[in-house]
Amino acid sequence: MTHSPSPNDFSRFWMPFSANRDFARDPRLITAADGMYYTSSDGRQILDATAGLWCVNAGHGDPIIKEALKRQIDTLDYAPHFNFGTPAAFELAGQVAALFPKGLEHVFFTGSGSESVDTALKIALHYHRARGDGARTRLIGRERGYHGVGFGGISVGGIVNNRKHFGTLLTGTDHMRHTHDPARNAFSRGCPDHGAELADDLIRIAELHDPSTIAAVIVEPMAGSTGVLLPPKGYLKRLREICDRYGILLIFDEVITAYGRLGKASAAEVFGVTPDIITTAKGLTNGVIPMGAVIVDEKIYASAMEHSETPIELFHGYTYSAHPMAVAAAAATLETYRRNDMFARVEALAPLWEDAVHNLRDVPNVVDLRNMGLVAGIELSPRPGAPGARGAEVMKMAWAEGLMIRVTGDIIALSPPFIITEDEIQMLFEKLAGILRRID
Repeated sequence: MTHSPSPNDFSRFWMPFSANRDFARDPRLITAADGMYYTSSDGRQILDATAGLWCVNAGHGDPIIKEALKRQIDTLDYAPHFNFGTPAAFELAGQVAALFPKGLEHVFFTGSGSESVDTALKIALHYHRARGDGARTRLIGRERGYHGVGFGGISVGGIVNNRKHFGTLLTGTDHMRHTHDPARNAFSRGCPDHGAELADDLIRIAELHDPSTIAAVIVEPMAGSTGVLLPPKGYLKRLREICDRYGILLIFDEVITAYGRLGKASAAEVFGVTPDIITTAKGLTNGVIPMGAVIVDEKIYASAMEHSETPIELFHGYTYSAHPMAVAAAAATLETYRRNDMFARVEALAPLWEDAVHNLRDVPNVVDLRNMGLVAGIELSPRPGAPGARGAEVMKMAWAEGLMIRVTGDIIALSPPFIITEDEIQMLFEKLAGILRRID
């Protein structure tokens, strides 16, 4: 016997990372999207100040992407990539690799950022074992790091609520201290001046565990989901030097930062630091279809090809690796970025965006402001005894006034599509300032 739940039965869909009970009392429903705007179920236009979830970089309903998907569904809906292939997947791999620093030449396709992270961790372990260095099994993350929701990702991740309900997780992980230092760096424009020495915490961990047991270190160049934490000047270069000293692979989790968010194709390019592996997703397909990509250094790929004792060099992959529809979406997304010079647009808008962010400095309850590219973190003081309540209230008030923003506790994170105009930036921050002045 089947039944049809009523449209307002909000208990059927268990929403991810959401206050489900609160949402059922005050739902925020989206029915359409175009350009910079969502349409709510009551017909209002909602400015998308978060690019969905950091992913709709080119804006909603991009015509190049839509046409590519229409063509693809009429041609090839699905094909496996276990011992078979599609020409478009190999072509896309070349286009993706060309966006990243020299030496990062090979691409492994996944279905999400979480899959990209777990893939990167497994490739790192595989690399050392294939070279006869199998004692390297430890994986090092960072406090407040977010690396998706797979068991590998939450094991190296450092956000407490993402870990505490799920047992002991992977063994052999450890965490460097985070880089958030508001006492020295509050209200920095771009990367803060202080904190490069925090990379030396990896030395402490290496000496504690023995460097020869550590396979890889994974960090977000810019930590997004924890509230937009930018690396101190020189921090990433120092981390690279320490990894080289100890023979540790360095992984950049660029699920958020890759594909233009900071004004270049990658944060690696922005900061002038080349890791051994980069994880990506989100902006790769403009959020239209789930897809991720892991870009690896030539030495890692070559080692797998040269040292394999079986025809299959890496026993890892996904049913939807290089899904034809996702490949079409990704190729079209990269074409949209190129054709509209969108990464350069981010660079051009960044100074205006920075000024708009820092105009909030004297607004009540604002205790820190952080920015880079088209990203902003607006940190609010928590209400006594009610951490996160002020941020949640701001999110709801913003929705009522036609803005979609993202909050992590009492930190507002903004990351609009690259097509945002100067007038829309001004409108966004004027509305947000007005909201912040009205809350207690």
